[in-house]
Amino acid sequence: MTKFSDLELNPKVLKAVAEAGYESPTPIQAGAIPPALEGKDVLGIAQTGTGKTASFTLPMISLLARGRARARMPRSLVLCPTRELAAQVAENFDAYTKHLKLTKALLIGGVSFKEQESIIDKGVDVLIATPGRLLDHFERGKLILSDVKVMVVDEADRMLDMGFIPDIERIFGLTPFTRQTLFFSATMAPEIERITNTFLSAPVRIEVARQATASENIEQGVVMFKASRRDREGSEKRKVLRKLIELEGDACSNAIIFCNRKTDVDICAKSMKKYGLHAAPIHGDLDQSQRMKTLEEFRNGDLRFLVASDVAARGLDVPDVTHVFNFDVPGHAEDYVHRIGRTGRAGRSGKALMICSTRDEKNFDAIEALIQKEIPRVENPVKQEKRIRKPKAEAAAPAETPKEAVAETPKPEIEAPRSKPRSRGRGGRGNDRGGRDNNNTVVGMGDHLPSFIALSFEERRAS
Repeated sequence: MTKFSDLELNPKVLKAVAEAGYESPTPIQAGAIPPALEGKDVLGIAQTGTGKTASFTLPMISLLARGRARARMPRSLVLCPTRELAAQVAENFDAYTKHLKLTKALLIGGVSFKEQESIIDKGVDVLIATPGRLLDHFERGKLILSDVKVMVVDEADRMLDMGFIPDIERIFGLTPFTRQTLFFSATMAPEIERITNTFLSAPVRIEVARQATASENIEQGVVMFKASRRDREGSEKRKVLRKLIELEGDACSNAIIFCNRKTDVDICAKSMKKYGLHAAPIHGDLDQSQRMKTLEEFRNGDLRFLVASDVAARGLDVPDVTHVFNFDVPGHAEDYVHRIGRTGRAGRSGKALMICSTRDEKNFDAIEALIQKEIPRVENPVKQEKRIRKPKAEAAAPAETPKEAVAETPKPEIEAPRSKPRSRGRGGRGNDRGGRDNNNTVVGMGDHLPSFIALSFEERRAS
């Protein structure tokens, strides 16, 4: 088995690697480091969690061990699609340069320009940046890229998804033609293939796994979910999620829950906290300091559940994440591979469970087609209660009155007059015709005729 000591890295770099606890390189590291040290362009294709970051960090540090950077002119450049991934690369750089005097600058959003400019002005050996913030500094005249000797593009397929390809092409044009390029991606879309053909010179291609495959260390499962009603889908899915977590028990020491929308990230995190699960959200709308604080708590074990958008699908290196829950089926099949790649890292085992609603079945089929594997179905842990419609209440039948009761009930001699006379229709005959009932009892005035009516016209006039 190949060891790091066989890769001809700088002795001080090897010392830092040993102190970090690593002895043998991963397949992508063993394949990419030797040609990178020879100054060749490298095209690395490997699934997430295989150690791609060290594949370019270690040879880059060894190549930069000698020399010194000039003001505003970095000697190397690392482009990352997200702030989290850029911060992850910066941490790796710090770990492996502890015995070397190399400087770095991290250019990401959420940090003041003045603070970043002051570091660049001193001169940096390694510049780690997101494309947008890098171009902002360049357009301000605070950055010169003509001295870049090594350029790294990390997670190129994610760059494509986020619309950064035009920016990447522009940055390539700002760097020297003689630069060395290290290009890494988990998948090779046609657009990525075009860029590599344009900007890489006879690259050494290292592909250690089939494109877009999930690690064999990850146990996968999916719950086919159907809501009882459309307006209850969200709450019922969250109930299924909580039940899945409960069934995992102590085996689920920590987990990342992925949602497609930022609003769902917030709702899901709030719901979990309501039910006593220690969770916090992370997505692109949060302040950078808050995002970094949440990630740090998750890494330290102070936070058990991280509810995230795809901002955490790549670049988040927490070696002992035991579970990944896909609350939503990702819209792009490739994102599924990256999401579940947050667990089962560095040879460890992991588990990934997904909740697939009826409307997401098309995207789910695309995932199975991409990974060329059927994801095992898991029974819904929440039994759906069948709602039985109650029959309409039947009209109550009139209670039968016993004959004895009828006989005992005395009938009033005079009934109260109706507010409205009953309509009988033309020629209609009613039981009370003539104001008499069956016993011929007078109803109305009868014997109670007022005296003034009995008077004649003359008598009334005289009175």
